[in-house]
Amino acid sequence: MIRVESLVKRYRKAKRNAVDGIDFEVEAGEFFALLGPNGAGKTTTLSILTTTLAPTAGRALIDGHDVVAEAAAVRRKVGIIFQRPSLDRNLTAEENVRFHAILYGLYSYAPIYRLMAPAYRRQVEESAALLGLTREIFDPIRTYSGGMLRKLEIVRSLIHRPKVLFLDEPTAGLDAPSRRTLWQYLTTVRRESGTTIVLTTHYLEEAEQADRTCILNHGRIAATGTPEALKAEIAREYLLVDAADRRRLTDELGRLGLPLAGSGPFQIPIEGRSTHATLRAIETPLTLVRTHAPSLEDAYLEIVGRSDE
Repeated sequence: MIRVESLVKRYRKAKRNAVDGIDFEVEAGEFFALLGPNGAGKTTTLSILTTTLAPTAGRALIDGHDVVAEAAAVRRKVGIIFQRPSLDRNLTAEENVRFHAILYGLYSYAPIYRLMAPAYRRQVEESAALLGLTREIFDPIRTYSGGMLRKLEIVRSLIHRPKVLFLDEPTAGLDAPSRRTLWQYLTTVRRESGTTIVLTTHYLEEAEQADRTCILNHGRIAATGTPEALKAEIAREYLLVDAADRRRLTDELGRLGLPLAGSGPFQIPIEGRSTHATLRAIETPLTLVRTHAPSLEDAYLEIVGRSDE
């Protein structure tokens, strides 16, 4: 669905490329996360893929269409939720959605909602119900909270049923319940329509659910793979233990042939061992027992740190 080849973007008077020769592909229906620190090139890459920014070199294709030579065709196939709301605050929520639908040529224009095509009304009502906006869909959006604005942007971005949905920090500033509702809806959309999702986020737990993750740093790809593969490669699972008598514990761990790290608490790498069997073998009374399973955040920090060296 997406193919990026040797993509470069250099801004005027910049000392280095914002995007520096990256290559990646995204399959149809895939959930693809693009991660990286501020200034890594994430938003620049999304801007190129959504035709709002021209690349300096290289090329990108969306469903076989070149983002530069066939920009109009690309725009018909994509939806985007920007970092900052892009809604018209002088309109009601439904009017914002209707304006979007008219621009895409989906329905004939009608000045009031009840005169719009039944298919449009049904689509708006179903989407609003799923996101909990049924009562507020006809309210002016200046009365909306930040979470409600994000939900409305999703309704609007999906009205033309795009093949690819780009999400640029979609949950920034939202409270936990709003974030959960938003992702539940996006999961339903993806399952039912097969929409390809490309996400940038600073909430790494959101990227844990991605099919594949690409980590950018300084405009280059630092690592790519499934979240599980990145975690397995970089961050190891270990058992954290401690005891009041640390000398006795270290002596016993040595006799048992268990490798450990630290001067207390001690890290014992799991590496295929049974956690239960390991603990049963330790006779020294323990004051701390904790398992550490690597997260995507652990892997991300390690990868970014290495690429900074």
